[in-house]
Amino acid sequence: MRSSPSIVPADRLDRDVYVVLEDFGARASCAWRETAEADTDLEIILQNLLSGQYVYPVRIVSFNAVEGWARDATSDVADALAQRAADTNAEVSSALQAFIAANATRRFDMQLALPLRGVA
Repeated sequence: MRSSPSIVPADRLDRDVYVVLEDFGARASCAWRETAEADTDLEIILQNLLSGQYVYPVRIVSFNAVEGWARDATSDVADALAQRAADTNAEVSSALQAFIAANATRRFDMQLALPLRGVA
């Protein structure tokens, strides 16, 4: 029997994919966010977290199906977020600050900027 080549390009699948578990509150609980394939690399996840696309992230998992591995990337992402916020002086929501404080493994000598609402 002759095997046919896959119609799915292998290079598209051979990469690290990041997915975010988000807490939607008491009524909805936690769920893995539906995400377009193009938006699952680390850089896009960092941008989306900092821009508020994810409000209450709980856990971040990375996997590579071709290589056959998966791992909890929460601490690595929290470290990268803290570094990015410090480097760019980005405004970080209180929920994201709590995520970073709970999960970062490195300590940064900086104070994350809190958004001030209702200040005249």
